[in-house]
Amino acid sequence: MPQQVDVSTIINFRDLGGIPLVGNSAVRPGLLLRSGQLDRLDPQADPAVAALGIHTVVDLRTEHERRERPDRLPDGARLIVADVMAAMAGTASQQGSPENAAPARLETVLGNPATAEEYLGDGKAEKLMGDTYRAFVTSASACHAYRLLLTTLAEPDCGPLLFHCTAGKDRTGWAATVILLLLGADVSAAEREYLAVVPAVRAAFAPHVDRFTAAGGNPDIADAILGVRPAYLAAALEEMHRVHGDVESYVRDGLGIPDTAVDRIRARCIA
Repeated sequence: MPQQVDVSTIINFRDLGGIPLVGNSAVRPGLLLRSGQLDRLDPQADPAVAALGIHTVVDLRTEHERRERPDRLPDGARLIVADVMAAMAGTASQQGSPENAAPARLETVLGNPATAEEYLGDGKAEKLMGDTYRAFVTSASACHAYRLLLTTLAEPDCGPLLFHCTAGKDRTGWAATVILLLLGADVSAAEREYLAVVPAVRAAFAPHVDRFTAAGGNPDIADAILGVRPAYLAAALEEMHRVHGDVESYVRDGLGIPDTAVDRIRARCIA
């Protein structure tokens, strides 16, 4: 089964290896890795990271996130930037509204309880997250980013690949879901992996939530933004089925990944 990798300087670090697929197969261990941000990676403190031999890191974060907390790459790894929320984050910057790119600006969203209540109270946070997940499927920047992720994964010299965002739950969660469904996992297995990050996310962001609520912030808003909820994933899946029908059509027509590349991904990643 997939496992939380035992490291102390990367949040929410998981290996997708072991997830069951159709035909009594499984995801091959050590090739598909997911996490939160890498700004605190310390190879000396976490020799397990070096042991994985990570060759490629795909950063799904915005320019703002990368500038504020740049990745510390594993030794020998190359970096691929695939900004899922470029369009959404740009809109937020222009409008001065932190809620427009909440998954990309967690600290900004939770920095001012009054602003958070204005923009995200009364169920608006849940609606925002659902709309964001639907945009993972349809927005131009998201399609470009996930196309780049899968194209990179299909390269002959890709090696073990780590993909990540900030918390490792939303942009990374959708990426993991797409890859797993493409490899042949059923929806329930993909959802279990999506929800499995809950303890790690809660632990990593507990200080932010504590500060927010201590300052009078609404804990329901924090939970909606930092939560990992089945309804959010369901929103993206519904949008994928509405627009494309199934995951293979989404990958082929929505992301522009040729069947030959899908075949290479499956040959490498299915044990």
